[in-house]
Amino acid sequence: MLLWLSEWLANYFRVFHVFQYLTLRAILGTLTALILSLTLGPMIIRKLSLYRIKQVVRNDGPQSHLSKAGTPTMGGMLILISILASTLLWSDLRNQYVWVVLFVTLGFGAIGYWDDYRKLILKHSRGLSARRKYLLQSLIGLIAACYLYFSATLWSETQLIFPFFKNLSLNLGVFYILLTYFVIVGSSNAVNLTDGLDGLAIMPAVMISAALGVFAYATGNFHHASYLVIPYVPGVGELVVFCGALAGAGLGFLWFNTYPAQVFMGDVGALALGAALGTIAVIVRQEIVFFFMSGIFVLETISVILQVASFKLTGKRIFKMAPIHHHFELKGWPEPRVIVRFWIITFVLVLCALATLKLR
Repeated sequence: MLLWLSEWLANYFRVFHVFQYLTLRAILGTLTALILSLTLGPMIIRKLSLYRIKQVVRNDGPQSHLSKAGTPTMGGMLILISILASTLLWSDLRNQYVWVVLFVTLGFGAIGYWDDYRKLILKHSRGLSARRKYLLQSLIGLIAACYLYFSATLWSETQLIFPFFKNLSLNLGVFYILLTYFVIVGSSNAVNLTDGLDGLAIMPAVMISAALGVFAYATGNFHHASYLVIPYVPGVGELVVFCGALAGAGLGFLWFNTYPAQVFMGDVGALALGAALGTIAVIVRQEIVFFFMSGIFVLETISVILQVASFKLTGKRIFKMAPIHHHFELKGWPEPRVIVRFWIITFVLVLCALATLKLR
C-alpha cells in the first residue's frame, strides 16, 4: 500500500525512491509489526480478561501449571493483526506469493479461532473435533498447494532441492502438491503442539522466520541465487517483508508471553504461524532445510506420535508426558530452563541451516 504511494511520490520527490529497496521495507515492516504488537497488546489482554477468555489447565499435567489457570488466551490475534497490517502497508500487493501466504496464515488462524471460541466461550471442552479441524486444514493446504503448482512457470518452482549439493534436485511433478500439503499442515500442527510453555513456541518461530527471510531474499535475487547455486524464483524476495512482519509481531507478543506469561497464544496463533512458516519454506524451495531448523517442532511432534504408538501397542509410555517439554518438566527442570534451552537449540539449528547457503 505504502509502496504504491511512494512510487507515485517518487515522480515528484526523488527521496521516495528509497522505499523501492526491499531491505528497507523489510526493516520497516518488522518495526511496524513490533510497535503495533507492543501498542495493542495491553488493550487486547484487557479485552480478553474482560470477556473471560482464559486458559483452562488440565489437572493431569505438571502441577506448576495450575497457577496458569485464568491467564488470558487467544493472544494469537495480536500477532495476526500486527502481521496483516504491516504486510499490507509495506509489501508489494501485486505479488502473488504475498497473497498466498496471507491466505494460508489467515485461513489457519480462522480455524484456530473457531476452535478456541468453541472451547473457551461456548464451553465445548474439546473445541472443534479432530476430524473437522483436519478437514479444514487440509482444504486450505490443498488450495494453496494446487495454486502454487498450477501457477508455476519455471522448473525451479516445483523441484525438491537437496542442501549441500550444487546440482542435485528431484523433479516432483504432481507430487509437489502432496509435499506442499504435508509441509503446511504438518508445520501448523507441530507449532501448535509446541505451544505449551510460556514463550516456548514464539521465539523459535521468530528465529525460523528471520532465517526464511534470508532464503527468500537470496532466492528472489537472480545474482545472489546464481552465486549461491540455489533456485531462482522471481518475486519470492517480496516475502522478506512478511517474514520481517512475523518476526516483529512475534517479538512484540513475546513481551507479554515471556515467563510468567500475561497472555497465551491459543490455537488462533499457533496454527497460523506454523502454516505461514511451512508455506514460505515451500515457496523458497527449502523444505528439507526447514525440516532441519524446525528441529524443536519436529521433536515435539515425534514425541507425541511415539507416546501414542507405544501406549497403544504395549500399554507403556516412553515419556513421563508428551509433548516432550512436559517430560523435562516432570523430570524436575524448571519451566524457564526448558524454554531457554529449547531456544538455544533452535538458534544453533537455524545457524546450521543458514550455513547450507554456502556449503554446496
